[in-house]
Amino acid sequence: MQKQKNVSLILDDGSKFSGISFGYERPTAGEVVFNTAMSGYPESLTDPSYSGQIMVLTYPLIGNYGVPARSFSGKLSTFLESEKIHADGIIVSDYSENYSHWNATESLGEWLKQEKITGITGIDTRELTKLLREKGSMKGKIVFSDENEIDFIDPNKINQVARVSTTEIITYGNGKKRIVLVDCGVKHNIIRCLLKRDVTVIRVPWDYDFNAIEYDGLFISNGPGDPDTCGITVKHIREAMKKEKPIFGICMGNQLLAKAGGANTYKLKYGHRSHNQPVRLVGTEKCFITSQNHGFAVDNNTLSDEWTPLFVNMNDGTNEGIQHKNKPFFSVQFHPEAASGPTDTEFLFDRFIEMI
Repeated sequence: MQKQKNVSLILDDGSKFSGISFGYERPTAGEVVFNTAMSGYPESLTDPSYSGQIMVLTYPLIGNYGVPARSFSGKLSTFLESEKIHADGIIVSDYSENYSHWNATESLGEWLKQEKITGITGIDTRELTKLLREKGSMKGKIVFSDENEIDFIDPNKINQVARVSTTEIITYGNGKKRIVLVDCGVKHNIIRCLLKRDVTVIRVPWDYDFNAIEYDGLFISNGPGDPDTCGITVKHIREAMKKEKPIFGICMGNQLLAKAGGANTYKLKYGHRSHNQPVRLVGTEKCFITSQNHGFAVDNNTLSDEWTPLFVNMNDGTNEGIQHKNKPFFSVQFHPEAASGPTDTEFLFDRFIEMI
């Protein structure tokens, strides 16, 4: 068993939670957010949308099924959502160093040490989550007793998308239809879901002017941080809307499409990060359970007359998607590709392909 150090989480309101380290031992800072999913920590940690954030897992026992192999099928990770961990830290109540799963190759703690990511266990995550629920997501820092203090960091003031997006054009598949995917921090399962529908995916950097490319459909991916940092992407989307070719966005893609259509976004108090967010298809009584990971939302009141809400969150009434009334443009705030979580809304990929 690895030697464990005493470590503390300090929030910007002065709150302090003490525990012990089970990952890489370095101080770190970021936005402290909570995720209520019961499983899926390998996928969540490798989701680029967590860049700049310290993740609190509310399920009490974490690590008992280990970590899968970091193998690749072609250009995509076989079991994870990107090539590396993007969260800046992880906080759990009870970490299990012993693990059991047919696909596991190492423990969560071993993985964190290899990726140089800080982990804390032994913290009352219930109390911490209640604090974040009441006061909202806060800046926080993880410090060791024998280390110098570090400053708080607000990751939403940094362009997180630029940190996680590809820096080169990557092509996947050889289908007849060509999909340009604007990579704002795309999860690999989104690409897998598109490739399952026999298309060619052309993945481009977040700030790349894709309008010079010949394509049949435009996809805008998920990603971390504040959509206001992606003004150049919004400009390119607005230009693409003149072509009236099908557009589909997920998560950050929902916010950027909305901004391209003239709407505004705002920061949620503590965001939606879980596998069990209920959404309703507007105009119907159909509800779906969705996987979500976002801290910003579209302001329905700022949508122009050309746009309408597509889904609404049944917990707090916030926007969960938009669609154009006359053109083939739509987006959702949740993750129909799941990974991890329910796949109830994967049919939205079919809807996109059918538009092409």
